[in-house]
Amino acid sequence: MTRYLSRRSLLVTGAAVAVAGASGVGLVETGVVPGRGRLHGVLGLTGEDGVAPDVPPGAVESGSFASSARGTTVGWTVMYPHGADPDAVLPVVLMLHGRGGDHTSAINDLNADRYLTAAVQAGTPPFALAAVDGGDNYWHRRASGDDPARMLTAEFLPLLKKLGLRTERFGVLGWSMGGYGALLLAADRGAKEVAAAGAMSPALWHKASEAAGGAFDGAGDFQRNQVFGRAADLEDVALRIDCGRDDPFADAVRDLRTEVTAAGGLQAGAHTAGYWRRMLGAQLAFLGEKIRD
Repeated sequence: MTRYLSRRSLLVTGAAVAVAGASGVGLVETGVVPGRGRLHGVLGLTGEDGVAPDVPPGAVESGSFASSARGTTVGWTVMYPHGADPDAVLPVVLMLHGRGGDHTSAINDLNADRYLTAAVQAGTPPFALAAVDGGDNYWHRRASGDDPARMLTAEFLPLLKKLGLRTERFGVLGWSMGGYGALLLAADRGAKEVAAAGAMSPALWHKASEAAGGAFDGAGDFQRNQVFGRAADLEDVALRIDCGRDDPFADAVRDLRTEVTAAGGLQAGAHTAGYWRRMLGAQLAFLGEKIRD
């Protein structure tokens, strides 16, 4: 007997095939295949990918240093808005990359240099973005001795100060692993140091057993580095937290947003660089205003 598929069945089957063959940043970050999100992406239900603004990037400085906190040499990049002198005394926002990324990801994956120029051209007070290699250890001290959090505050911020940037109070922005790292750094350091924190699709779990492999050393490490239950530590830090509704972390992000006061929200989107680019302009505008004083 010959069977015929309906047009709807053909569309869903074709989408499923496309999902099975697709790859994405989210697979590295979450450790699971976000099937619903991938399917919605194929069907056009996760929103459009962000496209880099058609503006010139500003000056970019890069280098490296031997990090005693991380036990390795790390690379770094500082981005300035177009037209700003690299010697200008500007406030700074640290950019924390996701798992599998490095200091080049801000430009190569998110076009942050162009989004920064666009934000300033739209009226946001000028500021700089600074990215550094944090490894894959979720931006906190690990049993191995790797301590990317200490590298940020004890090594990278002093380097940025020597470049002429204002570091007495700073902003921090991250995506996925880096989004979690941004929230953790803000909670640990408090508003006296962190004026504002932005997180896009932060990698959050309620239980250690739910966490991606390698994210923590065990249940104790997980609990010591929680961001849930720390509303008091984040109370005076200006927060913006965004996440796609088809992101595997959406439920946890929604839960965190009930604990803290934060701009942003949950939008159409998945755990992809396209979603992060779409949200980046709003994140930079928010952070630039909050760190201006």
